[in-house]
Amino acid sequence: MKDRPLHIAFLWHMHQPYYKDPLSNKFIMPWVRLHGIKDYYDMAAILEGYPSIHQTFNMVPSLMEQILNYTDHGITDEYMDLTLKPAAGLTIQEKIFILNHFFSLQWDNMLFVYPRYRDLLEKRGYEPNPQVLERACRRFTPQDFLDLQVWFNLAWFDPMFKDSDPLLRHLIEKGRDFTEEEKGKLVKKQIEVLRMIIPEYRKMMERGQIEVTASPYYHPILPLLYDTEIAKAAIPGIMLPKRRFRHPEDAKIQIERAIAFHTKIFGQPPRGMWPSEGSVSEDILPLISDGGIQWIATDEEILAKSLDIHFHRGLAGDDSVPEALYKPYYVERFGYNISMVFRDHQLSDLIGFVYSKWDSKRAVDDLLDRLHRIRKGVAGHDGDHLVSIILDGENAWEHYRNDGHDFLSYLYERLSNESAFKTVRIGDYLAEHPPTRRIERLFPGSWINHNFKIWIGDEEDNAAWDLLGETRDLLVSVQKEAEGSNDNETKKFEEAWEKLYIAEGSDWCWWFGEEHNSGIDEKFDQLFRAQLIGIYNLLGKEPPERYLIPLLREERKSKLIRELVAFLKPEIDGVVTSYYEWLPAGIYDPRATGGVMHQVDSIVSGIYYGLDLDHLFIRLDTGISLSSSNIAGLAFNINIISPHAGRIEIKIPEPGKVEAVHVKKDSEGKWVRVQDIERVAAGDILEIAIPFRLMQVSANEEVQFIVSVCRGEEEIERWPSRGYLSFDVPTEEFEAIRWCV
Repeated sequence: MKDRPLHIAFLWHMHQPYYKDPLSNKFIMPWVRLHGIKDYYDMAAILEGYPSIHQTFNMVPSLMEQILNYTDHGITDEYMDLTLKPAAGLTIQEKIFILNHFFSLQWDNMLFVYPRYRDLLEKRGYEPNPQVLERACRRFTPQDFLDLQVWFNLAWFDPMFKDSDPLLRHLIEKGRDFTEEEKGKLVKKQIEVLRMIIPEYRKMMERGQIEVTASPYYHPILPLLYDTEIAKAAIPGIMLPKRRFRHPEDAKIQIERAIAFHTKIFGQPPRGMWPSEGSVSEDILPLISDGGIQWIATDEEILAKSLDIHFHRGLAGDDSVPEALYKPYYVERFGYNISMVFRDHQLSDLIGFVYSKWDSKRAVDDLLDRLHRIRKGVAGHDGDHLVSIILDGENAWEHYRNDGHDFLSYLYERLSNESAFKTVRIGDYLAEHPPTRRIERLFPGSWINHNFKIWIGDEEDNAAWDLLGETRDLLVSVQKEAEGSNDNETKKFEEAWEKLYIAEGSDWCWWFGEEHNSGIDEKFDQLFRAQLIGIYNLLGKEPPERYLIPLLREERKSKLIRELVAFLKPEIDGVVTSYYEWLPAGIYDPRATGGVMHQVDSIVSGIYYGLDLDHLFIRLDTGISLSSSNIAGLAFNINIISPHAGRIEIKIPEPGKVEAVHVKKDSEGKWVRVQDIERVAAGDILEIAIPFRLMQVSANEEVQFIVSVCRGEEEIERWPSRGYLSFDVPTEEFEAIRWCV
């Protein structure tokens, strides 16, 4: 038993929203193209050097359709068009667009490594606003704009192409003063790489090294398409749309079309499916099984809720995770039988969100150490076990050095040589080890908090569902009236239904509500409503006025969810002494700052800060118990950025004991202790009073700071993840000024 290898299943999920504008027939965003040259090809191709590594890739059909639109149909995007336009002929509006958007990539790993690209950023300015961009337009020469057009498109290429392709190597070595001819060749190279993607996956499938699975065609949340009322199962009091959306027939079509498209592209139907966002319910299982799908995957929290067990995860590792997580299951519903595997949430999120900040070898060592502990933990149980590591296969890598190649290469090398582990395609594992454990009741939810709150319940989400339902009802009604119409009418209705299925995708509501902010939410709002308006236009109907009004609230909440309004006098005792104690404080909520990837399980769940004439008071709310042994080794740091750099380190060496010290860097760049801070407490919350004299600041000076959580030298969290929090050192008139504002 103890000699059995632990089976490891990696499932990389490849997906992008459907960016095509129904009016212009162009893509309004370039991310399919740019991730295509950086992530989609190399994630499969890198495995050619590690033949014993077997993996599963989930390719969303609407993503592959968009790739083929670029390669086979010549469709472009707005960014590509502005890249190809001669720099000398750019209008003022086009220049401003380029200056605003052609630095849209991860700066540390993709921009700062190229001196000319960094120079262009510094010439533009780090914090663009309309005035900054207008001034930059006057400073930038035509050659500057041409170099920026090239660098934005060049920097996105995967390192394997930058290292091997003569054109890319030439451009990188040249660095500046590019020509229009070179720019044109660069864009042609992008299309050339896009053409390599699907054949590479076919080749690796034929080798038997990878399995390719599918999601429903336009990436909808299947349980909500089936019936929006299902959202109440996880959140009984959730506010739902006014109009109940209940269309299992649409869920069925999204599945069937995905399977048909996948079969056309790869020559065989998929064995497995990653339901969009890991969203499952019992109702959708017969629809999936009818399509010939043999297995699906979702998150460990769904398993926990279904079996009524708990995964008591500690910060240090996986020791308390039940063996139940590492077994496949089957679910029977109305005579249908489908297999299920459940992702290890912690391991998946470590790769997705944490290891990018670590040295690659140390990160791999940590991952392998965790896998060894899992293997040891299941050794006393019968049979084989499977660890499912499932995550986004594209967005994480730009946060890694060298686009994740160092991490992945070392990981695959280690796994190739470790007899304790065996990587598998999920379908193969289930064929050899059919599930013997049954789930009596499948809890409905997604991989995010085992519910559907990201996509329904918020005012903006619900408004979107209501528009979707209203438009669908109109389409059904008009089509019914036109029964027996000619071929042109039939084609019109087919096009209208296509737009509706696009609008059913999950990506629109991902950006509605307060959980995530892309910085361009208005674009997703526009695309969603454009599909529905397009249906009205096809049907010869005028869309109601509200379809032309953005669903987004006019003003998004600022970085602070509540501004600081008055002096504080908190009791530094580690508990909320009274309702009024922190009432005047400014509040920053890390949960309201989501980006492309939804990071859950953050340690810091709330940051409060306030002032009196002599102190900065900070309160940290956490998602973990400050009296738990799991807190050992963590440091909560208040990093002062300006006007005088320094750091307040808060540690809890053991339950009931807390230490805080002010440290600064010496002339050699080493952190040295300056002074202990006496007023600090950790209980239900963490509280500290930091004297202004210690920070060497005076009245009316702006203080900028961030909060981070570290284990040793490794930073685990940083809030805000971009930018900083700030305040002005107060005078006696502080409250009077605040109340007048």
